[in-house]
Order: sequence, then C-alpha cells, then structure tokens
Amino acid sequence: MADTPKLTAGEKTKVAWYVARMCKRGIAGESVYQGDLEKKVDRVIDKARERAEKNAKKDKRK
Repeated sequence: MADTPKLTAGEKTKVAWYVARMCKRGIAGESVYQGDLEKKVDRVIDKARERAEKNAKKDKRK
C-alpha cells in the first residue's frame, strides 16, 4: 500500500462503508459476489491518487 495516497475524511468514510458492506456479504457466504464493492473502493482510491498527483504538480509550479 505504499502507492496509496493520503485519503480525505470523506474518502476514508466511503472506503470504510464499502469494507463494512463487504464484511457483511462475507458473513452471508464465500460465494457472494463482492466485485462491485471492490470496484467502488478502487475508484475512490484512484480519484484520491489523481488528486494527489494534481496537487503535487501544482506545488512544483510554485
């Protein structure tokens, strides 16, 4: 997880919510599909990574 950017409070909340839902589905059974929630977590992290890169470029210009 070294390449995971620092998450905002809202992003942390979203990821925690999705992970909790994955855990709930995991309790229901191992054969329950969780790919949709995994994609949502990946999307939140990707947006955070894009934001971090944008801010890094902005800081270099100053």
